[in-house]
Amino acid sequence: MDKEFIKKSTTPWESVEIARHKDRPTGKFYIETIFKDFIEFHGDRSFGDDKSIIGGIASINDINLTVIAITKGSNTIENIERNFGMPNPEGYRKALRLMKQAEKFKRPVICFVDTPGAFPGMGAEERGQGQAIANNLFELSRLKTPIISIITGEGGSGGALALAVADRIFMLEHSVYSILTPEGFASILWKDASRTKEAAEVMKITAKDLKDFNIIDDVIKEPRSGAHKHPVKTAECIKKSILHSLAELKGKDLDTLVNERYDKFRQMGNFF
Repeated sequence: MDKEFIKKSTTPWESVEIARHKDRPTGKFYIETIFKDFIEFHGDRSFGDDKSIIGGIASINDINLTVIAITKGSNTIENIERNFGMPNPEGYRKALRLMKQAEKFKRPVICFVDTPGAFPGMGAEERGQGQAIANNLFELSRLKTPIISIITGEGGSGGALALAVADRIFMLEHSVYSILTPEGFASILWKDASRTKEAAEVMKITAKDLKDFNIIDDVIKEPRSGAHKHPVKTAECIKKSILHSLAELKGKDLDTLVNERYDKFRQMGNFF
């Protein structure tokens, strides 16, 4: 085994801390590193543009596709500009617009997810945050083109799921995926925010846990010390998983693809 990938195991809370690390590669970085000829599109054709979600067209090994990422910033100024990776409804509507466009032009869709959750502000609620997320879930479940989604950092609640109803779902080794944060879990269920680390343990939010429960398809290994230490090497690992999945999904009949996607998520519902 490559020594870059040999390290001690981490606790669930340590995985949360790594997933939130300020230097962890952003969705924007992965798009720029993995793909070629990226052209960004803007706006939801209804209200405006949301910079916490970026998307457009690109290519990988001469395969044309649509790429969408919920992205945090790489510094304080950019984090404010991108609302710390918390999308408003116009972001989800923009993502869906690009996905429907991908379906029309027969392009696969690649999604990167790193969000603590959808933005809970009053304006977001007034503009239909819940409806925007629900509409994404509905449309993605029947979108007639291959969809691959990668959780690269935090995968928080419906805000993450809105870009993760996919044929193949991957998580980076130290990413987390959950209905809410460990802090929220401890505060709501136990009325004790000091039990955050314990909450991370019982919530089963790590990539290994979710693979064991068949919620995701596979875990993408991170180099030693985490993706923030070796961002380019991490991007190479993600690229390999994307190419392998595209090769698997390319030959599937579209009706079969959609039916299998539907069955995949129905089985998850039965599990819960």
